[in-house]
Amino acid sequence: MDGVVIDSNPRHRLAWEEFNRRYGLETTEAMHQRMYGKRNDQIVRDFFGEGLSGEEVEARGAAKEALYREMIDGKVETMLVPGLRDFLNRHREVPKALATNAEPANVDFLLGQLGLRPYFQVVLNGHQVSHPKPDPEIYLRAAELLGVKPAACIVFEDSHSGVAAGLAAGMQVIGLSTTHGYLPGTTLTVDNFSSGELEAWVLAELRPEG
Repeated sequence: MDGVVIDSNPRHRLAWEEFNRRYGLETTEAMHQRMYGKRNDQIVRDFFGEGLSGEEVEARGAAKEALYREMIDGKVETMLVPGLRDFLNRHREVPKALATNAEPANVDFLLGQLGLRPYFQVVLNGHQVSHPKPDPEIYLRAAELLGVKPAACIVFEDSHSGVAAGLAAGMQVIGLSTTHGYLPGTTLTVDNFSSGELEAWVLAELRPEG
């Protein structure tokens, strides 16, 4: 979702900076880079140390995401990755899953404000798997729920951990350069869903053999 459906990482950066200041912690660029593609429990422990209880980790993650939603409320349409809505409409007949490390409240908030929930037959968040990306569990579970073999799936990703998860699941991965300009292992990397190169590649993949 983040970096693929919406270009949210600039807002997540600002939210983490403001939230961390509540604890007297200044957020460095290195911390931001480590944050991309991670689940909140991983980020909180990275930023604040391993000494926090599970309850405190969960509470801090939830508080940061509440701040993030407050910051973007009413602005999410402007954050939509260019071309996505048209892309989803053009390929409406293809089964789709949203598989994200994001918090459940963020998933519901964003899909609701954008009206995108009907496009996805399956929606999985980071709390519905034991092992977050870069583990392939969430993508393998998504394929299972869609009733599709992993080798037949195409993953769209913006982060290194997400690409690693898709590849480990045995899927082809298309990179979106919203977060990183270089994503090793991807079949193709494009700026957004308006890419003619992307559309040509997808149509070739969907074309029946023979």
